[in-house]
Amino acid sequence: MQALQEAFSPQDWSERSEELDEYGRDAWPRVMKQSQMGEQPYRPEIIFRARFPEQVSKLLAWASSHEVPVTVRGAGSDVVGSCLPTQGGILLDVSNLNRILLLDEPGLFVKVQAGMLGGALESELSRRGFTLHHSPQSLDRSTVGGWVATRACGQFSSRWGGIEDLLLALTVALADGTVVSTPLLPRAALGPDLKSIFIGSEGTLGVVLDATLRIFPIAPHRRLETLSFSDLQSGLSGLRDVMQSGIKPFLARLYDAEESIHVARWSRSAFPADGNLLLLGFEGLAAVAEAEYAAAMGLLRKHGADKLGPEIAQGWMENRYDFSAVENRLSKPGGLAETIEVADFWGGIFGLHQALKKNLQPFVADVLGHFSHAYPQGVSLYMILLGDEPDAAAAAARLDEIWDVAMRTAMQHGAAISHHHGIGLARQPYLQEALGPGHAVLEQIKSALDPAGILNPGKLAFRR
Repeated sequence: MQALQEAFSPQDWSERSEELDEYGRDAWPRVMKQSQMGEQPYRPEIIFRARFPEQVSKLLAWASSHEVPVTVRGAGSDVVGSCLPTQGGILLDVSNLNRILLLDEPGLFVKVQAGMLGGALESELSRRGFTLHHSPQSLDRSTVGGWVATRACGQFSSRWGGIEDLLLALTVALADGTVVSTPLLPRAALGPDLKSIFIGSEGTLGVVLDATLRIFPIAPHRRLETLSFSDLQSGLSGLRDVMQSGIKPFLARLYDAEESIHVARWSRSAFPADGNLLLLGFEGLAAVAEAEYAAAMGLLRKHGADKLGPEIAQGWMENRYDFSAVENRLSKPGGLAETIEVADFWGGIFGLHQALKKNLQPFVADVLGHFSHAYPQGVSLYMILLGDEPDAAAAAARLDEIWDVAMRTAMQHGAAISHHHGIGLARQPYLQEALGPGHAVLEQIKSALDPAGILNPGKLAFRR
């Protein structure tokens, strides 16, 4: 790689051992356990930190012609191993591509480089009176490019949708260095939607250089409410009725009784021990938000909902980026913590919840579940698993068992094996079965866009 290094400034490259180790890890619990065991199976050979988009194009053109693997990384907060270099090679860090390129207030969109952190972007938009309405728990530690690459979803997707709904246009560097920009228009019928090829591709089809996203004026009014149901099925039925009525809460989160106990800590008032909490939020023009709130309360009363007031929902809003409980447990060699999110239609989601709870309970001390992204057709189910093992090796082995049981259970129920965290390495063994013959189409796209197979090899079950 000496010839390539000589074409760039020395400040762009690093071969320092401690940095190579760092870039061989992300936030995937399985790789954290491997690191605690002293293993480094995903170590790159060299790190390249791009300062300009043109450098990315030049780097990829060289790597493609020499068949050198390139794995792109933003903030490294991925929780399923999407940005781990499975074949060494070059680790392309795009976190320095972090500028706002254009903010169009009349058109309500912002064009931003792929390496910009979500929290920094949201802060700047907020200063100008706008918001993304894209609020993943990792907002302060994830990048715009990462959202696109993993098909991310924010906590308010029940009203605003996922990244695919918020994305207007993309600029992408292909494997051979060609730069492609999709049309920036409010809507267009120009054949297939090219940007959709790259949404969720996890760096295997191209490197996102910038993205243009919808933005929204900050709502002038917000109304929060917490409700409790004596049984989970009633809560699901109530939430389904709300989502199918045309009402669009920006916040819609239903917790099973076991996780509700943890959520209720934000309340100073009594909470029924067997309650299943539903957090709801409405915002916009005051008259509209209040009308939606009133209509939703009428629907939920029919399912036995008890109103508890806004306190717990407000507490969740104020603490929604706190991931410390999981991180603290994972920091101990034997500490086991995992989050697995799936999705299903309304008709199947309760059965899926019950099956996952039953099938996963033998492996960990606590199996918690909540439904955090709701739509007219169905809802996501987010399982949180907490336990302790004798050491890191035992915890890693237990994580493998958990993932296999969870994925097999989801597929047996005809559910989506991922709602918003993507595939990475954690779900890769199950992707071909989940997609069926459709995976062959992905293979053909990969062969056309990356014939040398240099982009994030070893992902999305591609042969190369």
